[in-house]
Amino acid sequence: MPLRPLPDAEAPLLVEATVMNVNWSGRQLVTAADVVREADLARYTVLDRARGDEAWVAGDRGSVVGLVWYLFLDAADPGYGYVADEVPELCVCVWPGHRGAGLGERLVRHACDRAADRGVTRISLSVETGNPARRLYERLGFVDVPGADEGTMVRTLT
Repeated sequence: MPLRPLPDAEAPLLVEATVMNVNWSGRQLVTAADVVREADLARYTVLDRARGDEAWVAGDRGSVVGLVWYLFLDAADPGYGYVADEVPELCVCVWPGHRGAGLGERLVRHACDRAADRGVTRISLSVETGNPARRLYERLGFVDVPGADEGTMVRTLT
C-alpha cells in the first residue's frame, strides 16, 4: 500500500479520520458535523503547512485505508496530547477492515521518521484508556508524560 502526502484537495479525510479516532470504541460519540463545530476537535482537521504540519495517506485516490498527520499546536490552542510548542502532536487512523495488519505501525514510523528528518526531537500523542492502539504506541517507544493529562504520551526521536 503506497504512502503519499495528503493533498489539500483531500483535506476532508482529516475530518473522517478524526471522527473514527474519537469513536474508536465503536460507540458513536461524535459526527463529522460535531468535529467541525467543536474547537477541541476541529483543530485536528486543519493542516497549517506554514507551521510545519504534515500528513500522509495510505492508499491510492479513491481507496484510502489510513492516514497519519502531525500538528504543531501551541500553548494558546493546545491539543489533547500537548507537551510543548516545539513537540508536534501525532494523529493516526487506520480504516476498519485494514487494522491489525501492521499499517498503523508503518504510518506512525513514517511520520516519526519524517519529523526526525526535519530536526524534531520529540513527538506526542493522546490515547484514551482502553484503546488497543496504546499497545502499538508503547511498542514504538511512546511513554506516558508525567504530570500531563492522562493518555498523553511522548516519544523521543533519534
